[in-house]
Amino acid sequence: MASSAMVKVLCVGLMGLALLAPQGDAAIPCTTVYNTLYPCVNYVMGTGPLGADCCNGIKTLYGEANTTPDRQSVCTCLKSIASNAGGSSTTLGKARSLPQQCGVNLPYEISPTIDCSKVV
Repeated sequence: MASSAMVKVLCVGLMGLALLAPQGDAAIPCTTVYNTLYPCVNYVMGTGPLGADCCNGIKTLYGEANTTPDRQSVCTCLKSIASNAGGSSTTLGKARSLPQQCGVNLPYEISPTIDCSKVV
């Protein structure tokens, strides 16, 4: 049960990571990132389809992270989730594919090793 919850959090985090990036004077807290991307969890875990709520969340988060500090904050939240959850390559692959599938063009790839300080 705890493992399932961690995987869900990882999935949500990875999706967001792909979307945004940087931090600094970040105004976007991790709870906002997790809540906004929660509709993507079932898809990333392989237990559901990619729904409109997921893509809407990704687009919303991407649109709200309009400063370098915001993007770095989101990146840091997602990187932390990805690093601590140790998702499978299948899960990570699905998370990495979300931005493109939802029509969001990111200049970087979702990864638990991303250097969020370099995201601008």
